[in-house]
Parts: sequence; structure tokens; C-alpha cells
Amino acid sequence: MIGKLTGTFAGVSVEGTVLIDVGGVGYAVRVPLSLVQRFAPGATTALYIHTAVRDDAIDLYGFGAEEELAFFKLLTGVSGVGPKTALSILNTADIRGLERAIGLGDGQALHKIYGVGKKTAERIVVELRDKFAAGAAGQKGAPGTDAEVIEALTSLGYRLEESREALKGLGEEGRGDVRARLGAALKRLGRQSCGKK
Repeated sequence: MIGKLTGTFAGVSVEGTVLIDVGGVGYAVRVPLSLVQRFAPGATTALYIHTAVRDDAIDLYGFGAEEELAFFKLLTGVSGVGPKTALSILNTADIRGLERAIGLGDGQALHKIYGVGKKTAERIVVELRDKFAAGAAGQKGAPGTDAEVIEALTSLGYRLEESREALKGLGEEGRGDVRARLGAALKRLGRQSCGKK
């Protein structure tokens, strides 16, 4: 089993995996989208690896930090959540926000914000809530804030995906205040639409 790969970033394959050249061997690794954007052609990179073995394939999933890999493994430990689903959740979510939503038992926020099916969101909460309940109680702001902002943005005509991306890009800005967070998201979306013209 591969635990870590250190090599040269050799581009992105047609399937969307990143290619890491290690001593002349190119490993195809599935990584979160945020990580792909940080890679520079020819740069040395190190990834923590999860190896997923299926009947017809062996897939590698890579992460820039051990914390991300550990969270990915927690998600894949939930019944009905496979590696591809877990990776897609991490593509649209920050780990802190996910932990907070799970710890507070807010399956609705998971469903609205991160694009997880309703039943899957409920399973994630039921199976992982105890791991994050203590931490969520002490964190400021609630994931329900983002759920309300998503609802407002989609009612204004923004697509769900672009609404999620705008919120993800805000980080902690306006956290816990629906009006402030919505205003910041609208500004971000406005700047993006101006940049496309």
C-alpha cells in the first residue's frame, strides 16, 4: 500500500487525475480541486495517499495534509459514502465547516451546502456526530447560516454550484451573520461575473 508520494507534478490527465512523476513512473492521483490549483508544472510535491482497491481498478486519492486524509477516511467509513463521493464533498467544503455541521447534527446544512443527498447527509451525521460534538459546541457561528445564504443566492437566480464556490471562497468572513455573509458572497459573485466579461 502507498502511504505517501513525493515527486514532480507532471500535469492533469484527461480523466482529471493529477500525474505525479516519481523516478520516471507517473502515478495518476485523484485530489481535491483546491489542491490542483496550487500545483505548478515541474514543481516537487508530496501527497498523503489513500489506496482504494476495487474489482476492476486501483485508485489513488491524494491530500496535501494528513488531517485531510484522516477526514477523507472518516467520510468513506460512513455506509454508502465511497471515495469519489467523499472527494466531491471535500471539493466543495472546508473541513472545519463540515466538522461543525456534523457536530451540531445539522444534516440539513450538509444537504444544502455541500450537495450531499438527504439520506447520505443524515447517515454522515448519525455515524460521525459523536466525534465532533464537543468541538462544534465551542465554535462560533452555525452552518445553518451558510444554508440560509445558499437559499437566498439560489432564489436570486445563482446556480447552486457557484453559490457554494462563493461561500467556500469567503472562508470565515461574516461567519454567523446571514446578512453580512450574503453581502460578501454577492460581492464575490459580482467580481467573478465582471471578470468573465
